[in-house]
Amino acid sequence: MAAPGWETFDHIADIGVRGWGRDVDEAFANGAKAMFSIMVEDLSVVRPEQSVDVTCDSFDLAGLFVAWLNRLIAEADLRDMVFCQFSPSVHMDELTLEGRASGQHWDRLECGRGIEVKGATFSEAEVKRVNGLWMAQCIVDV
Repeated sequence: MAAPGWETFDHIADIGVRGWGRDVDEAFANGAKAMFSIMVEDLSVVRPEQSVDVTCDSFDLAGLFVAWLNRLIAEADLRDMVFCQFSPSVHMDELTLEGRASGQHWDRLECGRGIEVKGATFSEAEVKRVNGLWMAQCIVDV
Protein backbone atom coordinates (compact mmCIF):
# COMPACT_ATOMS: atom_id res chain seq x y z
CA MET A 1 0.00 0.00 0.00
CA ALA A 2 1.43 3.37 -0.99
CA ALA A 3 -0.85 5.68 0.99
CA PRO A 4 -2.52 5.80 4.41
CA GLY A 5 -5.84 4.01 4.57
CA TRP A 6 -7.53 0.89 5.80
CA GLU A 7 -8.56 -2.52 4.60
CA THR A 8 -9.99 -5.82 5.73
CA PHE A 9 -8.56 -9.20 4.80
CA ASP A 10 -9.84 -12.75 4.82
CA HIS A 11 -9.07 -15.15 7.62
CA ILE A 12 -10.25 -18.74 8.05
CA ALA A 13 -13.20 -18.09 10.38
CA ASP A 14 -12.87 -14.40 11.22
CA ILE A 15 -11.83 -11.13 9.55
CA GLY A 16 -8.55 -9.26 9.58
CA VAL A 17 -8.38 -5.49 9.95
CA ARG A 18 -5.42 -3.40 8.90
CA GLY A 19 -4.71 0.30 9.18
CA TRP A 20 -1.96 2.18 7.37
CA GLY A 21 -0.63 5.59 8.34
CA ARG A 22 2.18 8.08 8.13
CA ASP A 23 2.52 7.62 11.90
CA VAL A 24 1.29 5.15 14.52
CA ASP A 25 -1.68 7.35 15.46
CA GLU A 26 -2.96 7.38 11.88
CA ALA A 27 -2.42 3.61 11.52
CA PHE A 28 -4.43 2.99 14.74
CA ALA A 29 -7.20 5.35 13.56
CA ASN A 30 -7.40 3.63 10.18
CA GLY A 31 -7.38 0.19 11.83
CA ALA A 32 -10.41 1.28 13.83
CA LYS A 33 -12.13 2.42 10.62
CA ALA A 34 -11.45 -0.98 9.09
CA MET A 35 -13.07 -2.67 12.08
CA PHE A 36 -16.16 -0.44 12.14
CA SER A 37 -16.55 -0.83 8.37
CA ILE A 38 -17.41 -4.46 9.10
CA MET A 39 -20.16 -3.47 11.54
CA VAL A 40 -22.18 -1.29 9.14
CA GLU A 41 -23.20 -1.58 5.50
CA ASP A 42 -21.68 1.83 4.67
CA LEU A 43 -19.28 3.54 7.09
CA SER A 44 -19.36 6.73 5.01
CA VAL A 45 -22.95 7.51 6.10
CA VAL A 46 -22.15 7.38 9.83
CA ARG A 47 -22.04 10.93 11.24
CA PRO A 48 -19.74 12.05 14.08
CA GLU A 49 -22.57 13.43 16.24
CA GLN A 50 -21.21 12.41 19.63
CA SER A 51 -17.69 11.83 20.98
CA VAL A 52 -16.30 9.48 23.61
CA ASP A 53 -12.88 9.63 25.29
CA VAL A 54 -10.92 6.38 25.24
CA THR A 55 -7.79 5.35 27.14
CA CYS A 56 -5.90 2.07 27.30
CA ASP A 57 -2.47 0.59 27.89
CA SER A 58 -0.59 -2.60 27.15
CA PHE A 59 2.71 -4.46 27.37
CA ASP A 60 3.72 -3.88 23.72
CA LEU A 61 2.60 -1.94 20.65
CA ALA A 62 0.61 -4.80 19.07
CA GLY A 63 -1.14 -5.35 22.40
CA LEU A 64 -1.95 -1.64 22.53
CA PHE A 65 -3.62 -1.86 19.11
CA VAL A 66 -5.71 -4.84 20.27
CA ALA A 67 -6.59 -3.02 23.53
CA TRP A 68 -7.61 0.10 21.54
CA LEU A 69 -9.95 -1.87 19.29
CA ASN A 70 -11.46 -3.79 22.22
CA ARG A 71 -12.00 -0.56 24.15
CA LEU A 72 -13.79 0.91 21.14
CA ILE A 73 -16.01 -2.17 20.87
CA ALA A 74 -16.86 -1.90 24.58
CA GLU A 75 -17.65 1.83 24.38
CA ALA A 76 -19.78 1.37 21.26
CA ASP A 77 -21.68 -1.47 22.93
CA LEU A 78 -22.21 0.41 26.20
CA ARG A 79 -23.52 3.49 24.39
CA ASP A 80 -25.38 1.68 21.58
CA MET A 81 -23.27 3.58 19.03
CA VAL A 82 -21.24 3.06 15.91
CA PHE A 83 -18.04 5.12 15.51
CA CYS A 84 -16.66 6.62 12.30
CA GLN A 85 -13.90 9.06 13.31
CA PHE A 86 -10.94 8.31 15.55
CA SER A 87 -8.24 10.46 17.13
CA PRO A 88 -5.80 8.26 19.02
CA SER A 89 -2.63 9.63 20.58
CA VAL A 90 -0.18 6.77 21.15
CA HIS A 91 2.56 7.30 23.74
CA MET A 92 5.04 4.70 22.52
CA ASP A 93 7.51 5.14 25.39
CA GLU A 94 4.79 4.38 27.97
CA LEU A 95 2.68 2.04 25.81
CA THR A 96 -0.45 4.04 26.58
CA LEU A 97 -3.10 5.60 24.38
CA GLU A 98 -5.43 8.53 24.92
CA GLY A 99 -7.97 9.16 22.23
CA ARG A 100 -11.41 10.03 21.10
CA ALA A 101 -13.98 8.25 18.96
CA SER A 102 -16.94 9.97 17.34
CA GLY A 103 -20.08 8.52 15.85
CA GLN A 104 -23.80 8.19 16.25
CA HIS A 105 -26.41 6.02 17.89
CA TRP A 106 -27.55 2.95 15.99
CA ASP A 107 -31.19 4.10 15.99
CA ARG A 108 -30.22 7.21 14.00
CA LEU A 109 -28.19 5.32 11.42
CA GLU A 110 -29.35 5.59 7.79
CA CYS A 111 -27.91 2.25 6.69
CA GLY A 112 -28.14 -1.31 7.90
CA ARG A 113 -25.96 -3.14 10.36
CA GLY A 114 -23.15 -5.27 9.06
CA ILE A 115 -21.42 -8.13 10.86
CA GLU A 116 -21.15 -8.08 14.65
CA VAL A 117 -17.55 -7.87 15.85
CA LYS A 118 -17.18 -9.61 19.21
CA GLY A 119 -13.59 -8.62 19.89
CA ALA A 120 -10.09 -7.97 18.61
CA THR A 121 -7.62 -10.82 19.09
CA PHE A 122 -3.86 -11.22 19.28
CA SER A 123 -3.97 -13.48 16.22
CA GLU A 124 -1.74 -11.94 13.53
CA ALA A 125 -1.51 -8.78 15.68
CA GLU A 126 1.40 -6.57 14.74
CA VAL A 127 2.37 -2.93 14.47
CA LYS A 128 5.39 -2.11 12.35
CA ARG A 129 6.85 0.11 9.64
CA VAL A 130 6.43 -1.16 6.08
CA ASN A 131 7.82 0.78 3.11
CA GLY A 132 7.79 4.09 4.97
CA LEU A 133 4.30 3.71 6.47
CA TRP A 134 3.11 2.35 9.81
CA MET A 135 0.88 -0.72 9.65
CA ALA A 136 -1.36 -1.93 12.51
CA GLN A 137 -3.33 -5.15 12.10
CA CYS A 138 -5.04 -8.01 13.90
CA ILE A 139 -7.83 -10.52 13.47
CA VAL A 140 -11.26 -9.66 14.88
CA ASP A 141 -13.66 -12.31 16.14
CA VAL A 142 -17.00 -12.14 14.30
